Amino acid sequence: QVQLVESGGGLVQPGGSLRLSCAASGSFRSINVMGWYRQAPGDQRELVATSTSGASTNYADSVKGRFTISIDNAKNTVYLQMNDLKPEDTAVYFCNANIRLRTFRWEDYWGKGTLVTVFS
Repeated sequence: QVQLVESGGGLVQPGGSLRLSCAASGSFRSINVMGWYRQAPGDQRELVATSTSGASTNYADSVKGRFTISIDNAKNTVYLQMNDLKPEDTAVYFCNANIRLRTFRWEDYWGKGTLVTVFS
């Protein structure tokens, strides 16, 4: 089985920065897409950023210019560098990955989430 483990969440002041990490572990052939989603209380889960094995990126309009997604393929780890954080960025951030298993089956995995709170 495959596991996704997030880290890096915490409490920051507006204008501050955080770097989230998500490492995929287990037995698999390859990773198609890794990305980050977030969900604020009372809201739906929304896409923040995705990366196709580090070759291409996609960002929500609300985070363009402030957030940067990157993938270290050797480590099977995706990062989200978040700069100039705003209170509206407060949410639980979830790591997501579409992974091809050793059986050639594609499976979608989610991390448990890491809380980012932007507050002063």
